[in-house]
Order: sequence, then structure tokens, then C-alpha cells
Amino acid sequence: MPRLILLGVGTARSPRHAPAGLLVEYGHARVGLDGGPGSEPPESSQAWLVRDEQGPHQAVLARIARECGMPAPVLAPFRRGALRVEPLPVPHPGGAMHGYLITAGHRTCAWAPEFAEPPGWARDADLMFAGVPPGGPADEAVRAVRRLGVARLVLVRPPPAAGHGDPPPSAEWGVAGGLYRM
Repeated sequence: MPRLILLGVGTARSPRHAPAGLLVEYGHARVGLDGGPGSEPPESSQAWLVRDEQGPHQAVLARIARECGMPAPVLAPFRRGALRVEPLPVPHPGGAMHGYLITAGHRTCAWAPEFAEPPGWARDADLMFAGVPPGGPADEAVRAVRRLGVARLVLVRPPPAAGHGDPPPSAEWGVAGGLYRM
């Protein structure tokens, strides 16, 4: 069963939290998803996958990868044994953006820390890491994700004041450094 470790739970501009990032470990495979300064994947990662290769922070991520001797951050699939990490589009007001569907055997996890509406490809996922759309109520986003049949919902990229209160019903706040399983 894959180990999923949240490397960060914030936005790139958050003064309190490192950017949302996830480390997927399965057997000898280690894959980083997104992240940034303070939440980059470990140097031993075989891949660093991002949601947008044209993003405003891509140059910073590329510099970190070069300095650490890591693979360059790219928007790409990753396959190793039974582990599959596939980039898939998410509705986003800023244009082209992707999330990742992580599968190992019959288990699935969706990584979609930024979207305008929940992506249909997350339907029936065992676990989903999702962001609250900017300016949108967290409750509505959670209800929309729940309609997809997601078993466990972990919120990353919370709105500024949300990190201090209770999460919406049937969701939980992600914890940087937290270990999750599908």
C-alpha cells in the first residue's frame, strides 16, 4: 500500500505554510507532486511531477532540482511496477491546470490542490487531497467532492482563516508531514 506524505499544505504565497506538496512512496519508488521551497520532495525521488509546467514558480522549482541533483519538475505520467501516477486536467479559471490520479492495485488517490470544480476523474477515490477554490466557501467544495463518492477527503491550500477552525463536515485539514494511506 502506498505511503502518502504531505510535504506542505499552503499556497506559494502563504506566510504560514509551505506550498502544497505530496510524496508518494511505493516499494522503491518515490515521487514528489508539486510543492516548492520548504516542501520540495527528497533528493532520492525518481520524479518531481507538477500541475503546470508554465506556472509562475517553475523557475524556482527547476533551480531547487538542479541544486539538489533531482529530476527536473515536469508535467508527466510516472509508472513503476503497480504504481501509476497520471496527470489529468482539472477545471481551473486560470486555464490549463492538472491534478494527478494515483493508483496502486485497486486503490486510488486523487491529488487536486487547486480547481474551480472537482474533477470527475476523482470519482470513487479512496482518498483525495483537494484545495478549497479561492473565494469559494469550503462547505460547497466539500459537498461537491463528496458527490463524487470520495471515501476520505483531506483539504490542502485552506483559505487564510480556515487553518484555525474546524474543517467542514466530512473532511479534514491536511497536516504537513502527515502520513496517509489509500
